[in-house]
Amino acid sequence: MTWTVWVTLMGSVGLLALALLAAVPAAARTAPLALPVVTARLALAGAVLGVLAVPALLTDAAHGASSSHGYDYSAAWGALFDGTNAGRLAGIEVVGSLLAAALAAPLTVRSVAAGRARGWLLGSGLLAAAVALGATKFPAKPPADWGRGSFDALVWQLHLQGGGVWIGGLLGLVLLALPQAVPATERRAFWAATIRRFSVAAMGCVAAITLSGLFLYWAHVDGLTQLVTTMYGRVLGVKILIFGGLLLLGTFNQFWLHPRIEALREEGDQRPLTTVLLRRFPAVVAVEVLLALALLFVAPFLHGSARNQAYQAKVAEQSATDIPAKKLPKLPAKQVGASTWAWGTAETVAVVAVMVGGYRFSGRLATRRREAAAEAARVPAAA
Repeated sequence: MTWTVWVTLMGSVGLLALALLAAVPAAARTAPLALPVVTARLALAGAVLGVLAVPALLTDAAHGASSSHGYDYSAAWGALFDGTNAGRLAGIEVVGSLLAAALAAPLTVRSVAAGRARGWLLGSGLLAAAVALGATKFPAKPPADWGRGSFDALVWQLHLQGGGVWIGGLLGLVLLALPQAVPATERRAFWAATIRRFSVAAMGCVAAITLSGLFLYWAHVDGLTQLVTTMYGRVLGVKILIFGGLLLLGTFNQFWLHPRIEALREEGDQRPLTTVLLRRFPAVVAVEVLLALALLFVAPFLHGSARNQAYQAKVAEQSATDIPAKKLPKLPAKQVGASTWAWGTAETVAVVAVMVGGYRFSGRLATRRREAAAEAARVPAAA
């Protein structure tokens, strides 16, 4: 159930972000005939996920509200905007999802998708979807330390929104790769522009996920040993492995596949390479989507922290009597010191430098391949 909540909320954010930031601007510039179809296809998928998020959220809340491990839907519905902070956040999740779907729905009509209201509807829908997603990890109680509490909330927002834009965007690319989205005459130019635009957003998301993940690792894990000796650590280890696989596929796309697809714009003939690349790209992205869905499936199993699990296991082992799990002591949260800020700053600079450098390097690769393709096309013409 939790997996369904994450898939619908994050998918809606990513689909609308892909439309607003990459696919629709690229279509407007390079494939005007495909603009209504591209907009409508992504808007329809985003609206469907926004609607599906509501029963997913209510079912998850109903299971939590039931005292018999069943589903108390009346209690879940009654908790929405019940005057408590938790009720307000739950209500924002539901209303935000429905509002995002309602704003995206008109764009499923191609005449509206081709009109001037397109950008406003996409932007407003994305904002509503992002608020609904962000409310899932916003603290329901005022923090004792507002500085630390605000920073923790910011870290979670980076983690969630970055994951939503990246994962949902990958899903949107698969949908656009299906037949009848882009005319064959405009396909090469459209994909080159769309991929380049999405690469900027995706690399920013990877940076946000990496940096927030490093902070969460520091907050919840004391050393590599806890990755194999605690349940939290083992689940986190699986999540890191899946994320690593996603990064490898993304690197393959960024430095091998994308430059070649971008170079196709300069080719005047329909060589087999065109078909091979444009078929291979959707296949690779589809594998990325499957890995991303697996990542979201693993994430809900991350409960508590490795630090507390290791500490509680030690306390239980040294205790002469059995202590109920709910009464085991917990370690206080780690305190942020000067060294933490120093390491965090160094990590931020390193991650940003790698992402910016990687994006520029892949751009140079694409430029070299375009120039080589243009030169190869000129030689036979001169002959």
